[in-house]
Amino acid sequence: MANTNTDLTEEDAADLQFPKDTDFTSFSKPPALINVSDRNVVLGHCSNCFNELVLRYIFCEKCSLNICLDCFANGAEFGEHENNHEYRVLKIDFLLFNNSDWTAEEELKLIDSLLYYGNWGLVALDFPNRSVNEIKEHYEYFYLNGNGSKNMPVFKTEMALPETIVPYRFQLTDSEDPPRYAYNTVGYQSVAGYNPPRGDFENEYDKNAEDLVASLEPIDTEHPCYEILTNLQYAVAQNYNNRLRERHRRKMVIAQHGLLVLRKTLSWLHRYDLTITRPVYEKFMRFMHSCEPTKFEMLMEGMHRTGELKVQIERLFALRRIGITTLPEGRMYIKLHQMHQENRKKLKLFRSKPIFNWRANKNASFDLSSKFTKKKPLSTPLDIIGLPGFDKLTEKEKEICSTVRLVPATYLELKELLVAENIKVGHVKLQKARSMLKIDVNKTRKLYDFLVAEAYIKK
Repeated sequence: MANTNTDLTEEDAADLQFPKDTDFTSFSKPPALINVSDRNVVLGHCSNCFNELVLRYIFCEKCSLNICLDCFANGAEFGEHENNHEYRVLKIDFLLFNNSDWTAEEELKLIDSLLYYGNWGLVALDFPNRSVNEIKEHYEYFYLNGNGSKNMPVFKTEMALPETIVPYRFQLTDSEDPPRYAYNTVGYQSVAGYNPPRGDFENEYDKNAEDLVASLEPIDTEHPCYEILTNLQYAVAQNYNNRLRERHRRKMVIAQHGLLVLRKTLSWLHRYDLTITRPVYEKFMRFMHSCEPTKFEMLMEGMHRTGELKVQIERLFALRRIGITTLPEGRMYIKLHQMHQENRKKLKLFRSKPIFNWRANKNASFDLSSKFTKKKPLSTPLDIIGLPGFDKLTEKEKEICSTVRLVPATYLELKELLVAENIKVGHVKLQKARSMLKIDVNKTRKLYDFLVAEAYIKK
């Protein structure tokens, strides 16, 4: 039976440092000391009394539990923990790294703040005695560069990306002199009034700007209001110059961002249809006025990469919902799923042959109806993960879109039409839904029944 000594004080418990080890870097798996989900907790809580831990506490080596000094001094036993287990006395008021004046308490607070805020300005609020630059330099030197401990993870200098990101696709030589299309052709219309032989637009921006200076006339030096009239003409000229600068600025934006070559621009933007989506990147095109071409391209590529990661996360969620928890299992499932889809297509093609259609085979001398029954054609569920509007669907809506083979964006538009009609009239008839949606009648029926079952519309 475990011996319990209830006469120990907190000071005595703190001195019982067994096993003793002054090298903090020897612990390859330190206990979880920070609870980042709660900003009021610095070191966690005692596993017995749930009181907040302070600068010195006990860690059970066998149970991996944190115990406060009060519970340890009283010999508390709970769960599978006994008071004769091996333990460590943990303190955080010591200097953690060599050549550093940061205590372990500050290091824990730094990691906690970075995980919670992710912003150096907000992190600095937790360290009133240290500047932002000092905090950043400390983190980069001891953590990112691995100078704090040999057990720190080593970061590779070169990141392995799935594909090379081109900073900017359109060179100025490609956009300054577009092809000279023939008059009244699609290409001629696509350059929006730009005349390549002349190197300028047929219709200038703010084409009435010259009207400001068209009526200006020389002023006689002996005129009594000569100075006033001269200042007015000077102000008019200044206004005219400002409008010319704006005209030139717009021309530079069009030329530098490759907007003269419309087909290249559209093909470039179609790259982001599934990740950023068209409504979003059309709004972001307004930033071309304030961004350099390279920076704007990097902005779009960063959002594109974020969208790709989002699609990958959605696919991982889909695999997790069907019970797949490891990457090898996921790869095996995807491979088998692809084989299954290919076999379904082959089976559908096999059944569509005339030899198995007894109605089309008029020369058949035997009855196939008893051996071959008419089966419903197989339709492969549509993979809608990552398509525009996917994140706006519920789980049931995702299932109906995949089964009925409706793109999420199209489904949302059709749903909005039927819901608006239901609000207007109070109900929606199936015949009315077919006339409004104008899609396949079978898809309309399934979509109509689903919206009725989910109480979006009423019959």
